[in-house]
Amino acid sequence: MASGADHRWLSFLLVAGLVVSPVVLRAESAGPAAVPPNLAAAVAQYRHALEEYNGARQVYAAVAGAYWRSITEKRQLRNSKRAHGEALALDDYVLDQPPVYTGPSKPRNPLQPEAPTRPPYVPVVADFLAAAQQEFKFSPRQPQNDGEFKRAYALSAASSGLTRDQVVRIYSFEATGNGNYDVEAGLEYNKHGRAITTALGYNQLLATNSVEIVAETGNQFIAKLSAEAAQSPSGPKQSLDGKIDILRKMIGFARSVPDAWDQHEMLAATQKGLGVHALNLDLDLGPLLQTQKLLDSVVFARRKGWTATLAAAELEMMNLTGDGNGFDMVTMPSPWRDKVPTANFFRPSGYADNPVAQRNNVVAKLIAATDARMDEEIKKPGARELAAAFH
Repeated sequence: MASGADHRWLSFLLVAGLVVSPVVLRAESAGPAAVPPNLAAAVAQYRHALEEYNGARQVYAAVAGAYWRSITEKRQLRNSKRAHGEALALDDYVLDQPPVYTGPSKPRNPLQPEAPTRPPYVPVVADFLAAAQQEFKFSPRQPQNDGEFKRAYALSAASSGLTRDQVVRIYSFEATGNGNYDVEAGLEYNKHGRAITTALGYNQLLATNSVEIVAETGNQFIAKLSAEAAQSPSGPKQSLDGKIDILRKMIGFARSVPDAWDQHEMLAATQKGLGVHALNLDLDLGPLLQTQKLLDSVVFARRKGWTATLAAAELEMMNLTGDGNGFDMVTMPSPWRDKVPTANFFRPSGYADNPVAQRNNVVAKLIAATDARMDEEIKKPGARELAAAFH
C-alpha cells in the first residue's frame, strides 16, 4: 500500500502529464484528494506562459540575429574598403541601436522549483601561481611592494615610447586608480569577492592576452632578459638564466597553435595557459607584458598610417575593443561619432557583457565617458604614485 506521500508524488506526475497509469487512478480514487487545488491550474498557466515566452524569444532571436549579422557584414565591408584605399561613408556603419528584448520573462515551472544558478568559477591569482609551478616549475619573483612594480613598469613603458599620460590614465581606468599589480577584474574593491574574468594587472590582461603576447613577442623578452643577465653577478644571472629557460618553454606552448585569438583563447583556458598568465606577477616580465599590451596598439595604429600620438582615451578604445575596432573609432570623423552606435565594435556576447558600452551607446559618448572616468581616477593615490615613478 502506498503512503500518503507516495499518493501526492504520483498525483504530481499525473497532473504534469508525465505518468498516466490505472494504478495511479485507483490510488487517487481510493484515498483523500492529494492534488493541491491550484496545481492543475498553475501547470496549465505555466504551459500557456511558456508558449508565449518561447514565441517572443524566437521573434527576438530572428531580429537580433539579423542585426548582428549586419554588424559583421558592415565591418567586413569597411575592412575591404580600407584595404583598397577607398574612403568610408557614414552608412558603412549600422546606425540603429541593437534590438532589446521586451517580451515576457521565462515563467517558472511549478513542478520544478529552480535551484539558484551559480556563475562559473573564474581562476584567481592563487590558481595562476599554482599552475605556473605545476606546469613550468615557475615561481614569479614578486615585488616587495606595489611601488617597486610601478617603478619597473614606468621604466619599461617609457623606454618603449609610451607617454606618462597614456600609461597613468589607462591604469586609472583599468585598475581603478588604486589597483595593485595583481588586481583582477571583479576583485578591485573586495579581494574576497568573485573574479569575473582573468583580466589581471594595471592594464587588465586576460589570460588570452598573455598567451598571445608570449607567442608573438616572447623572443624580444628573452633578448631583454639575456642582456640583463650578461651584466648581472653570478647569483642574479643564474636566476635570470633559469627564467629564460622557462620562458622558452612557455613560448613553445603558446606557439603550438596558429597565431589567432580563438586558438590562444583555448590555450589560455588550460593549466599551462594559466601558468603563462602568472608571468604578469613577475617583477622582470610582468612590466614587459603590461607594456606590450599598449605598445601593440600603438604599433598597429602606426602601421595603418596614424602618426599622431594617441590620446589615452583613444588608446583605451583599442585596449577595450581590440586594435582593429579601436582604430576604427579613433580614425572616425568627429561629426560621425555621435551617430555611430558602439555596437558596431563588439561581438554580441561582448556587448551584452559591457554595460558601459550599452549606456554610452554611441562612439562620442563612450570616449567622453572614458575620459571622464580617467579624470576622476587619476586623483587616487595609486595613480599619483605611478605618475611619480616616471620622474
